[in-house]
Amino acid sequence: MSTPRTAHMVTEASHGSRESHASRVSRSALEWVRDHQDSFRLPDGEPALDADANRTLKPLGELAQLTFSIRAHSEPGSVRHGHASELLGFAWDQTRQGGLFVDLLRGEPFATYPLEIYAAFAAAGLRHPGFEELAATVRRTRGWERIEQEPNRRLGILNSERRVGLPPSGDPSAALARTWLGGLPEPWTFERTAGYWLTHVVFHLTDWGNAPRLMPAELSGYLAAWLPAWLDTCLEAEQWDLSGELLAVAATLPDATSYTGLADAVEAGWARIADIQDAAGGIPETGLGRPHEPARDFTYCYHSTLVAAFAATLADVRLAGVHPVAVQEGVA
Repeated sequence: MSTPRTAHMVTEASHGSRESHASRVSRSALEWVRDHQDSFRLPDGEPALDADANRTLKPLGELAQLTFSIRAHSEPGSVRHGHASELLGFAWDQTRQGGLFVDLLRGEPFATYPLEIYAAFAAAGLRHPGFEELAATVRRTRGWERIEQEPNRRLGILNSERRVGLPPSGDPSAALARTWLGGLPEPWTFERTAGYWLTHVVFHLTDWGNAPRLMPAELSGYLAAWLPAWLDTCLEAEQWDLSGELLAVAATLPDATSYTGLADAVEAGWARIADIQDAAGGIPETGLGRPHEPARDFTYCYHSTLVAAFAATLADVRLAGVHPVAVQEGVA
């Protein structure tokens, strides 16, 4: 297997002798993911075309995307960088170095999830020419341009096309305007579904935290103003998964440190997440945190724990006062 090379180089700074809440959550959550690596394996080596992608490829795709972003914000040679690289390489191996995506796209030419998952690997420099050739053929059809999707998912497809190097099948600004967040809605209309919509709009706009400069200033100011209230609501409701995603959004805002209220809310949020994280590093999606006996089910913990590792890494980098600097991606 080829070893991926990081797309960014960030100095992992110490924040003094006392480990911050975000740093502790990042370290422990990533260790939990590493300890549960085998649970991300595809069934019988890989799923059948009629298998439920939400239970097979979705966890693996999330592992690839979030470990790539964690690695991109970690100093080469650090423990965090090493763990993230190992997990990313494991996920790539599970896809037969991209060969699985060729089979999936041949079986479902107008399913978007093969491209969306593959794009995370492509961003990391792990590529399969055969898949990209087939994807380019499908991309040229009128059917691909007219796939009906939720607006935030449409932004995800456009970002995936950009990552792979395909011509965009739409205008990102027009896609953003159709999303809940793009309309700068009344803040009191926020609820759980809207929360997941807005977090993923931010992830797609900023390439999963790797390009925070791409966040429109109007959206950045709106989010900085209202994230404290939304985050507090989710923490009070013990919605740990969504709270983690909101904390990731806060860490992607290019001028987040200039908003005192947001900084205080983020610090309090990480203290709450650190408090409910179990001794092994796992974080439940909702409900009570500690105590954690008997051991929690993988399905109930993996996404919230992965998100926490990702969000806490972004926050840790922000606390260190450094930002990722993109360089040419490649494969050693």
